[in-house]
Amino acid sequence: MESAPKILVIIPAYNEAPSIARVIDEIRASIPEADVVVINDASGDSTALVAKTKGVDVVSHVCNLGIGGAVQTGFRYAWEKEYDMAIQVDADGQHNPEDIPKLLMPIVNQEADVVIGSRYLEDRKYKTSFARRAGILLFSQFISATIHQRITDTTSGFRAINKRVIEFFSKEYPVDFPDAEALLLLGLLDFKIKEIPTTMRKRASGTSSTSILKEIYYPFKVSLSILATLLREKPLLRKEE
Repeated sequence: MESAPKILVIIPAYNEAPSIARVIDEIRASIPEADVVVINDASGDSTALVAKTKGVDVVSHVCNLGIGGAVQTGFRYAWEKEYDMAIQVDADGQHNPEDIPKLLMPIVNQEADVVIGSRYLEDRKYKTSFARRAGILLFSQFISATIHQRITDTTSGFRAINKRVIEFFSKEYPVDFPDAEALLLLGLLDFKIKEIPTTMRKRASGTSSTSILKEIYYPFKVSLSILATLLREKPLLRKEE
């Protein structure tokens, strides 16, 4: 009999002490067979301590690397520990862990290398600012045209990936505003991408780090990142034996 696949849930976290315990509990209830690692991105609160009391592994950064650096640390951890699949889940409670099995199913069935939990594939009344929504729509249209596949949510941080993508992301991952750039890179390298509809919840606690200035700056910064991705030489992938 084949052994069950090793599954890891990666939770990048920065000052999420009030919500992290609930997120871990919900993940365990939804997918008890999975391991959980919290990437504590130099939080100034008790995020790491709270996570450790829940009995999960915690990797702490000495200085804040931002979401891209935190997520890549999780992918490196997954690759070094030889996990077969990994799921990225936000620490603020906005992602619903009940959707995790749905994200994993296309990977288990070898229908996709990466599965995105999309807020826009169906109309689920998700609300965001006009500037950010316009930016996401623009990036979605551009990336869809570039990789010849319709993608509705290029900035979703709720994703499941297989072992090939774990290896790739452990070595190649954007640092700033990484989701759209990483998705474009995967499409250019012919990884199989699939979206499933998910519902975004309200933050369990705290406030978003996004300000009005950041909302205005966001489309320009992501556009530059996408342009840089298109101009760079494609990284070499290790050929499967």
